[in-house]
Amino acid sequence: MAEQVNNRRKELGEFLQAIRKRGTPEAFGFPAGPRRRIKGLRREEVAQLAGISTTWYTWIEQGRDVNMSAEALLRLAQALKLNKTERAYLFDLAGRRDPQGQIQEEDLASTTLTDVLGNIQIPAYILGSTWNVLAWNKQAADLFGDWFTEESVIAPNLLRLVFTAPNAKDFVVNWEVRSKRLVAEFRADCRSRLEEPELQALVNELSQANPAFEQFWKQHDVLERQGGLREFNHLKEGLLSYQQVTMRPVDQEQLKLVMLMPGANVPMVA
Repeated sequence: MAEQVNNRRKELGEFLQAIRKRGTPEAFGFPAGPRRRIKGLRREEVAQLAGISTTWYTWIEQGRDVNMSAEALLRLAQALKLNKTERAYLFDLAGRRDPQGQIQEEDLASTTLTDVLGNIQIPAYILGSTWNVLAWNKQAADLFGDWFTEESVIAPNLLRLVFTAPNAKDFVVNWEVRSKRLVAEFRADCRSRLEEPELQALVNELSQANPAFEQFWKQHDVLERQGGLREFNHLKEGLLSYQQVTMRPVDQEQLKLVMLMPGANVPMVA
């Protein structure tokens, strides 16, 4: 364990050093000048930009055992102009949570992602950060019927549908088990965003609309969203079974691409 911690400190120091050396002084407001003998920024310049002591910053680069608060790391990330991936890497190496790491990104599916839906020949849809169904393909529309429509101004929400749609308990096979698990998955998925107004509003709405949701939410169960068997009582086709697969787009990690692989009892439509 100690060796692992030391390796992470060493990696953190080398990462910061590499970032510092690849920067150009002019980009950070410092003159290049002919007397500058090192490539990139000086340690004292990084410390100055981040509002920390040069000694403390030097110790970090040297991989020493120093206490790094999330706020200090945040100032370092901003001072060095780290991009999203570099910033996440910095906080992971330091074993700290980025205080601004969960700033809500725009909850819209990109054109590329929605175009992908049209090329998927099985039911597929895209979930947003609060599980609004942002887009879906024809196969999903055929399966879910009135649940997925373009007529509503507000995007359909998976939890709202499961807990408030009049036909939900008939449509979703084993509704009690599935709905309870959905709430546990939702809580786990939103664990770092529980204070967001949109999320709180949805929880309050569903708690008032359905006592079962309120009961499940207050149990504080948390489960990672997983695949597995999903069964539905379709109005025309009868019992339909699927295996669910969920993926996250790399460039929009707050979204989920959900696909339902038909079982043997599902008629395939060309």
